[in-house]
Amino acid sequence: MTAMTKTTDQLPAKQHTAAAGQYLTFVLGGEVYALGILNIKEIIDYGNLTEVPMMPAFVRGVINLRGSVVPVVDLAARFGKGCTKIAKRTGIVIVETIADSEEGNQQDIGIIVDAVNEVVDISQQEIEPPPSFGTGIRPDFINGMAKRDGRFVILLNVGRVLSVEEMSNLSRTPLNSEEHGDG
Repeated sequence: MTAMTKTTDQLPAKQHTAAAGQYLTFVLGGEVYALGILNIKEIIDYGNLTEVPMMPAFVRGVINLRGSVVPVVDLAARFGKGCTKIAKRTGIVIVETIADSEEGNQQDIGIIVDAVNEVVDISQQEIEPPPSFGTGIRPDFINGMAKRDGRFVILLNVGRVLSVEEMSNLSRTPLNSEEHGDG
């Protein structure tokens, strides 16, 4: 019996499972995603982006948010699904992340979304573990799946999706691997 208990206790450590709570839901490429509201600082209209050279394609630029420079990530591009088409309901969700896990420094990052839906309460019973395949985005980006109104809502792992460390490493790598072949 203890061997079975030990095995089942170890399973959740492998899988990221989202916690019950309030989530901001939004649409991106026809899919509904959600982020825990504790990470959300505010939602603003899309606009006034300044492009920054030598950044990964998914970093669309920076905005001035009350005197602070905030990088803006195109979430669709981050997921490898092409650039978000800017439309009337396109918005930027300002998310607070940990920039340096050792220091605990916080960094605000904006994410471009097609449309913000609403804040919803999601209970633990509504949350299922993330699938290992089939979502079209990296499995480590997903904390879980919640069923709402007959549709699945993808609960994002904000720490992985907006990993400042990973994104800064990507900005240091050559953007065009063909540069090395021209001689």
